[in-house]
Amino acid sequence: MSTYEIEIKSLLGNAENALRLKDKITAKGAKLKFKNRQLNHYFILSDRKKFQEKFATLIEESKKDAFNKILNDAREISIRTRDTDGKVLLVLKASIGDDTSSNGVSRLEFEQAMKMSLDNLDERLLDAGLLYQAKWSREREEYTLGDTQICLDKNAGYGYLAEFEKISDNPAQAQQLKGELYSLMSELEVVELPQDRLERMFAFYNSNWRDYYGTDRVFNVE
Repeated sequence: MSTYEIEIKSLLGNAENALRLKDKITAKGAKLKFKNRQLNHYFILSDRKKFQEKFATLIEESKKDAFNKILNDAREISIRTRDTDGKVLLVLKASIGDDTSSNGVSRLEFEQAMKMSLDNLDERLLDAGLLYQAKWSREREEYTLGDTQICLDKNAGYGYLAEFEKISDNPAQAQQLKGELYSLMSELEVVELPQDRLERMFAFYNSNWRDYYGTDRVFNVE
């Protein structure tokens, strides 16, 4: 079954703002789910058919329909590999409507744990004709508040960022869930990072990722 993520980002700016938000969500009853360090490697896909064929035997039987749905139907696809404290994942995200697959608010998502190292998974993607777009690193705390996931991140390049997310298996619920997230963010007194600024930040990082990956360095792009 395909899952849809509704995710809204907020740029927090500094550690003090991140701590203030953490205090507010825990006061509302949010529970810490986990803390981890992540490496996220983004790829550029040019030949969907080749990628689909090369990875056909690596996809679990129960996930093949979702995997093929994204590759066959999505207008735009973002492919990435992720290492979360040693757990390696293959992640595909596809845009819904006019959102981008990399940073959009509403996206179709595929995720599968892979029994190999991050380097080995990257090599398989490169062998399937994909190219590196950028490598990202971050520290993450993920909280649950009802059916909402709230991630407090310290990202290389971006600095402190919050992500508010709901998951559904019904794309028709996207607008309703988005409204619920906006309402929660208003209560918490945080604002959405506008999509146009987020895309400018994303483009800047992609062009300069070697200066930021694995560091605490932060840039500011308006």
